[in-house]
Amino acid sequence: MTPEKVIEVIGIYRQLFVGRNIGKVDYPHDEMLDGLMHDLEHCHDMLDKIAEFVREGRMEKAFRWLGFVQGVLWASRVYSLTDLKNHNRPLEKKED
Repeated sequence: MTPEKVIEVIGIYRQLFVGRNIGKVDYPHDEMLDGLMHDLEHCHDMLDKIAEFVREGRMEKAFRWLGFVQGVLWASRVYSLTDLKNHNRPLEKKED
């Protein structure tokens, strides 16, 4: 995935979270999720940090965090694995 594609994908998820009025929570890293929507709120919060990693050129970390977000979205039954895979596909090139 290119940096531009990562930014595009987190834009898709940001729209989802905003559209569903899901806030942002920096959940404590040493606690288990409580199942009260904090998982999705934590993922929403992670999107800004992923974009920062991309800007800093820290793509491996951006990929790990994006994979975590996508895993939570799948486990939360928000997107199917096919949907998530399609989000990651390269941009289609337009023919002139």
